Amino acid sequence: MAKVLYIEDNPDNMQLVQRVITALGHLFLWAGDGVSGISMAQLEHPDLILLDINLPDIDGHEVARRLRSHKNDLLHVPIIAITANALKGDAEKALAAGCDVYMSKPVNIRELRAQVMGFLPDAKVPNALG
Repeated sequence: MAKVLYIEDNPDNMQLVQRVITALGHLFLWAGDGVSGISMAQLEHPDLILLDINLPDIDGHEVARRLRSHKNDLLHVPIIAITANALKGDAEKALAAGCDVYMSKPVNIRELRAQVMGFLPDAKVPNALG
């Protein structure tokens, strides 16, 4: 079982993603803002980080940069940006900040599941998610 950290301030988005992650057999961790997310990542050493870009304190780009700047295990933890920002150049900004993948909201459950399974191949195949 892998640890997946989702840094997201919207509880509805968090619950949707939590259902996907737990259905895949992984432990779900959640932080409601960027600073808490960085602290939780340093404490918990997740195997994958899902990151909203529009956070209430520091934006997701800064969170990704800080996670990538640490000289520890977080340097190579995959980060998937999940954001409502869908303008031209937004994906490039997320990738330049250190994210490995960019996904737009609303969250496409099948796409999210495929991305998570790509980074965490030991995921169980869920029946309930179609």
